[in-house]
Amino acid sequence: MAHYLLALSLAAFSVMFVVWRLQCREWERLCEVLRQTKERNHQLEHERNRAQEEIFRRLQEDRQLNEEKFQFQAQLAEYEKYSTLAQLALGAAHGINNPLLGIQSHLELELKSAGNPDQRWEIEQCIAGTKRISATLRGLVNYARPGPLVLSKLSLHRLVADTLSFLEGQPALRGKRTLNKVPESLPHILVDSNQLSQVLMNLLINAAEATPDGGMIAISARQLASTNSTEIQVSDTGTGIPPDVLPHVFEPFFTTKTGKGTGLGLSISATYVRRNKGDIRIDSVWKQGTTVTITLPTGQDEAQNTEARAEVIGANFQ
Repeated sequence: MAHYLLALSLAAFSVMFVVWRLQCREWERLCEVLRQTKERNHQLEHERNRAQEEIFRRLQEDRQLNEEKFQFQAQLAEYEKYSTLAQLALGAAHGINNPLLGIQSHLELELKSAGNPDQRWEIEQCIAGTKRISATLRGLVNYARPGPLVLSKLSLHRLVADTLSFLEGQPALRGKRTLNKVPESLPHILVDSNQLSQVLMNLLINAAEATPDGGMIAISARQLASTNSTEIQVSDTGTGIPPDVLPHVFEPFFTTKTGKGTGLGLSISATYVRRNKGDIRIDSVWKQGTTVTITLPTGQDEAQNTEARAEVIGANFQ
């Protein structure tokens, strides 16, 4: 009987052991399946994230391409407008300037023989009007068809000094302090001296007209070694430019000088700066002052270097 129970116990234990091993193997199999499922889910999630990133990247590229397309179309429309303006400007200048010179000469002769003060005042007003029309025509021609670049290496400190000296007697600068903060040691730059001097004169006169008596106008410059360029700044302590006006200052014929300005000064200045491979921007705080920043390359490309003169010269103020 005891042997029978022992045998039965061993058999039961063997069965239980076999069942336990089978359950362990099944558990290991299920764990392996679960691990593979997790890895697969992780891989699928990774692929989903990559697909989402790719879709987002392509959407960004499409949005950027659309923005560039709109910008290009806007620039093209702007260029077409300026091209039309150039043709109109040249036609107007040719058709108006010669008769205008004759009218001005006749008025000047009338002024010499006029004895009545009222009559003289009327003639002087007519002469001033013809001069203003002539200045507008010159501005149109300069804007529509700037002269060819005549590049030369020049000292910026000397150019600024000559410009300030030339403008010293201008009524707009009377009662204002002008400072030349350009270092004499600043490296020479290769630029069209006549065009740059016209830009500086225009900026100085604009600054003077916006600056009350006792205010200050300063020109400074520094070399930007990281970009191999020179930065010029014309700053004033004037009234500044209203925020709603600032975005329009470089537009042709836009002016706040009612009855005085032609609205071409800054447009021509920007054209000259761009022709010299530079950039111009205006920063202004209303009722505090304005700073105009011009960035010009220290040297031009080889194609332009062949047209340059090697000597150091100042501005041509004629």
